[in-house]
Amino acid sequence: MKEITEEMKKELKEMVYEFIAEECEVQKEELNDETSITDDLDGDSLLLVELIELAKKKYDLDIKLQTIGKYLLKNEADTMKEIVDVFIKIYQYEDAIVDLDA
Repeated sequence: MKEITEEMKKELKEMVYEFIAEECEVQKEELNDETSITDDLDGDSLLLVELIELAKKKYDLDIKLQTIGKYLLKNEADTMKEIVDVFIKIYQYEDAIVDLDA
């Protein structure tokens, strides 16, 4: 497990917000923790796959998409806050994320 600082949490949140804003063609300032990717932005699961691939390259993460898929079956991630929380856990735990209870 990697240690995560408040600075890293902010960096991950910024990455998620910038990516979603660009892909959904909205201003980053229009997004908030309660913004729903599917309901408010007409996004889909492909957005998360692209974001995961970006994070894997940027942070040299060792995690398989299947692992994240298993985690997301039990832990929904639709709002911006939920997605940021998942990315913090991906950064911290990588493939061990499936061993977390929630």
